[in-house]
Amino acid sequence: MSELINVSGVSKCYSSKPALENIFLTLESGRITALLGPNGSGKTTLIKLLSGLLTPDYGTITINGLPVGPETKAIVSYLPDRTFIPKWMKVSDILDLFQDFYADFRREAAEGMLKRLNIDLGIKTKALSKGNLEKLHLVLVMSRNAKLYLLDEPIAGVDPAARDYILDTIITNYDPSATILMSTHLITDIERIIDDVVMIHDGRIRLHGAADDLRGQYGKSIDEIFREVFRC
Repeated sequence: MSELINVSGVSKCYSSKPALENIFLTLESGRITALLGPNGSGKTTLIKLLSGLLTPDYGTITINGLPVGPETKAIVSYLPDRTFIPKWMKVSDILDLFQDFYADFRREAAEGMLKRLNIDLGIKTKALSKGNLEKLHLVLVMSRNAKLYLLDEPIAGVDPAARDYILDTIITNYDPSATILMSTHLITDIERIIDDVVMIHDGRIRLHGAADDLRGQYGKSIDEIFREVFRC
């Protein structure tokens, strides 16, 4: 394993209100990391900084040894926490768009996942249920051969029965040498697949470590540790 992400002394404010304060964080390649914290803790801000959608007010971020910019965007696949697909487009049109835009997009893998999900390539996205639209977004993101996958609440909009399939889709459709950073409130659902945990609150990192080490240290599940740390 090698260092993929290095966040050094990063701060970000919105209208003088700090969203992140002097964050230091290193993540290695080949790991699935859960980014956990209450609403407004800074999770989405951190993900947007890593994706290049935001720039830090202070500090530096490198991905694969490079400062965040066009070169890192080419190796980062980002799933936002809201819909980004135009409703008038067919699913096949979206696949065409991704294939044209991303050199690392694996069209065959995307079509295979959509087939297993029973999502018709000829249907317009406006006709998809909320759950199927969430699945389509995830398929698009995981079908890129990226070094870093940033997933902001990837299973929040789907029913419990579909979550296991989606998590299996995540872990079986990316290069195991790549890194996944996934924010979620559904800790119990994702606990079986994660390698590392980052807990953040009020813009500061409260806890960071390997999931197995934390379970051994506390004698509890990650969900129970989260509740203890944040007393919820």
